[in-house]
Amino acid sequence: MKNRKIHNCLDGCSVESTLQLISGKWKCVLLYHLIFEGSYRYSELQRFVPGITKRMLSLQLKDLEADKLIQRTVIQEKPIAVSYSVTEYGRTLAPVIESMYHWGNSFNTQHSEIH
Repeated sequence: MKNRKIHNCLDGCSVESTLQLISGKWKCVLLYHLIFEGSYRYSELQRFVPGITKRMLSLQLKDLEADKLIQRTVIQEKPIAVSYSVTEYGRTLAPVIESMYHWGNSFNTQHSEIH
């Protein structure tokens, strides 16, 4: 696990602790797919997030893996492939990611009616 700061202060610090792990433009999107849909190969994850560069996808996956939220599995095929899946620890974020999904869906619905 990366060297992360333990926030133990006033209310709100817990949010900062959570954000240390899931902040980043694409981490929550990647976690959504891995938590609610299952394991995916690198190329499949790249298709789910068309705006992400290969470098950024690699960095975000490495961060999630370093924080033990996902695991990387090498599949012994020709050519060798890599699959990513959520860990049990990462699965504990399911309620957070699901709440973000529903809030975003509501936001999109409300704002699409305005514009």
